[in-house]
Order: sequence, then C-alpha cells, then structure tokens
Amino acid sequence: MSRPTRLVVVTGTGTEVGKTWWTAAVARSLRAIGLRVEARKPVQSFAPGDDAAGLTDAQVLAAVTDADPETVCSLHRWLATPMAPPMAAAALGLEPFTVADLAAEITWPAGADLGLVEGAGGLRSPLAADGDTRDLVAALAPDAVLVVADVGLGVIHQVRVVADALTAVGLDPTRMVVAANRFDAGNPLHRANVAWLREHDGRSVVTDPGELATSWT
Repeated sequence: MSRPTRLVVVTGTGTEVGKTWWTAAVARSLRAIGLRVEARKPVQSFAPGDDAAGLTDAQVLAAVTDADPETVCSLHRWLATPMAPPMAAAALGLEPFTVADLAAEITWPAGADLGLVEGAGGLRSPLAADGDTRDLVAALAPDAVLVVADVGLGVIHQVRVVADALTAVGLDPTRMVVAANRFDAGNPLHRANVAWLREHDGRSVVTDPGELATSWT
C-alpha cells in the first residue's frame, strides 16, 4: 500500500482549537511550492446541514487539496450529529467501529509528498469505540504529530498532558510539533507561553503555517 513520503497526524489539545484551519493552511503552503499534498479525515461528526453548506472538515480539506470530500473522509464516516464520533454513531443507530477500522480505511495515491491525517476533538477525545487519536497515532506510526493548541492561558499544562500521552505510546518527543494557534506577537502572554514551551520544555513550536511548511520541504 502506498504511503506518503512524510505522514503527519494532526491533533489538538482540545476541541475547536484550529486543527482544520492549520491542516488546510499547511497543505495550501506546501502545494504553493509544488508538493503533492493529500489530506484525510478518518471520521467526522458535524451539525446537520453543515454538509449542505460545505462546512464539514472533509469538505474544507478537500477544497484546499483539490480532492473529492468522500476521498478525504469515506461517506459512511460522515456522522451528522455534533458529538464525539462513537457517540454520534450510536445516536444515529450505526454499528460501532474501531481505531483499526479507521486506520485500515485510510488510503493514499502513489507519489504523495505529504499526507495529513486529522483526528477529531482533542488527542484523548473518543475517536472510535475502542480508542482515540492517540491510539490512531500508535496504529499509523507517523513521521510527525502536529499538536494544535490555543496559545492563551493554560497552554503549557495542555501541551504537557498531550506530550506525556504521546510519549506513552512510543512517539519520539522530537517528532511532536506544537502549532500555537492565533498567536499574536503583540500579546505578552502569547510570547511568554511560546518562549516557555521552547526554552523550558524543549518543544518545537511554530506560530505560522508557512514556517512549518518550510521546515518540511
């Protein structure tokens, strides 16, 4: 089975921290310099009507990578109930699915330079009946994990919790990159949080998708 030259799982310190925005922005930046980028969303749950408006994560990622939304996320994994995916499946009367099921359904075309796999919610939010995005990371063994975090109050604690959880499943800490979402260089708290993560915790932190894309070329 084909695998991109670089495989990256995108997760977050929580829900609504900007995972899809960062995934799309990184993909856009890399495509602009000629790389072939593919994006996958193994499962998505959303508010009814968002799909008709083109607002689901799969549709956003498909638009930026010139793909079919049903290639980004298989249609049977579109769950029109705004709950964690396994809860949404249960509410819709669908059969439960496992992390292994989701991992097996991810396919790639030959020749992809970068493959981005976006989880749902935060790292430990339920992704399937038997696991979360941390378990998906263990199943996929990616080259890197991009952790999107709101750079305001609490971010240091949140990043440490995520880092510990990823280390527990064997991820080399050097393969984790923190995306400081909504970073404002004029905000002293933002600057201090990023500096602490870099200097005290030794984390790789990026504040701009273009900066990250450049490091991956």
